[in-house]
Amino acid sequence: MWHGPALAEILRGVSHDHAAQRPIPHAHTIWELVLHIITWADVPHERLGGTARKDISTDEDWPAPPSASSEAWRAALDRLDDRHRALATKVKTLSDDQLAAKVVGEDYSVREMLHGVVEHGTYHGGQITLLKKLVMRD
Repeated sequence: MWHGPALAEILRGVSHDHAAQRPIPHAHTIWELVLHIITWADVPHERLGGTARKDISTDEDWPAPPSASSEAWRAALDRLDDRHRALATKVKTLSDDQLAAKVVGEDYSVREMLHGVVEHGTYHGGQITLLKKLVMRD
């Protein structure tokens, strides 16, 4: 990535214990951020399928992580990878006209929405990088 490490690279080496730590009171954990990023890969994918998604509940936007275990963390990372791959696979099939079309129920284009997905992941990747430095100190 031109801006720095990609999200998968940032998450490499983060254990379930690290992901669940909250080094800054009232801030999100790495795990919470990963689940949030998954939501915002899923919602655009649904919108590309023609589903209008206006209101996202707080519980859907910021899902609570399960009890911390290596299996649950691996499942979250696998889901993140799966959801990003599914979205990318769908985007590869879109024509220029489809990219220029408005998102169902919204006033912005599919292209703008997809740029937002990338910007959103990059933003939270920066947060995860900072949290990782705090929880993985020697």
